[in-house]
Amino acid sequence: MYRTTSGEEIFIIDGHVHFWDASPANQRNIHGKQFIDCFFAYHNALSPKEQHWPKAKFEKYDAATMVRDLFIDGPVDVAIIQPTYLKDFYTNGFNTTGQNAVIAKQHPERFILNGAFDPRDGELALDYIHYLKETFNIQGVKLYTAEWKGASKGWKLNDADAYRCFELCDKLGIRNIHIHKGPTITPLNKDAFDVSDVDYAATDFQNLNFIVEHVGLPRLDDFCWIAVQESNVYGGLAVAMPFIHARPRYFAEVLGELLFWLGPDKLLFASDYAIWTPRWLVEKFLAFELPDDIKKERGVELTLETKKKILGLNAAKLYGLNIEAKKKALAKAPLKAAAD
Repeated sequence: MYRTTSGEEIFIIDGHVHFWDASPANQRNIHGKQFIDCFFAYHNALSPKEQHWPKAKFEKYDAATMVRDLFIDGPVDVAIIQPTYLKDFYTNGFNTTGQNAVIAKQHPERFILNGAFDPRDGELALDYIHYLKETFNIQGVKLYTAEWKGASKGWKLNDADAYRCFELCDKLGIRNIHIHKGPTITPLNKDAFDVSDVDYAATDFQNLNFIVEHVGLPRLDDFCWIAVQESNVYGGLAVAMPFIHARPRYFAEVLGELLFWLGPDKLLFASDYAIWTPRWLVEKFLAFELPDDIKKERGVELTLETKKKILGLNAAKLYGLNIEAKKKALAKAPLKAAAD
């Protein structure tokens, strides 16, 4: 549990972390190098200098490093580990459910494991969803609509094959649909991350929760207009969060808009590890105050209660996590330092 200087306890759920392998040995082609180079550029541009990693470590880090950064040196209580397959770019995949399951199994009290599917696989996508549910009992999936697959440069949430997958998710109780709808990563196409298809899927699948990762940036206005009318659309703050350091005024504008349109109950903290580590993000967020002009114009406040919701309480509701029970479970199974 993270404690503020005043002794306030904050339960933190990091809603968007990865355990990837983008090492040169796993890069299938030039696109694998382009992709991780773009991630690394975001890392360097938006992180404090003392948080910069060497390139080799950024390309491939080990499980002990991740556990230490999230739960030992970091303030996270529970992390939702999300896959991004990218098998057209990486021989063994960039970050698959199977790879993530290894570290999640080592620390089941700390990780919530999500799956993924690609509707372009047709019947095989449905079979794979069944496999994920039966094998890992997943509660959510992470979708990457701009992922390349052969000649295809992306897909939409309202494609007929995607709807078949959502119907199956609904039937199996896979309620949380995380979707990358954020900045373009080289060499993927910007238009394939457009948020307009969220409107269709959210309307047609009321039992599912659509967590739009990166809150649609740089399409914030479009996202807000959709999310305000769709009660089952949420905003994941990965990518938005590090602007708290690099461009705090811009971060205040983004957060002010989100609080005005969505309110405090539909926003989820995420570090996007390992692009960024969570400790400095959490510390800066807890210390952050909205400028007076933004508060006045939008009629919003960033109170401690709002920060608690964003940092963990909202994600806990989506995943049915009993925080008091989880606190007791974590107290019985404390993590040891990696060196031990």
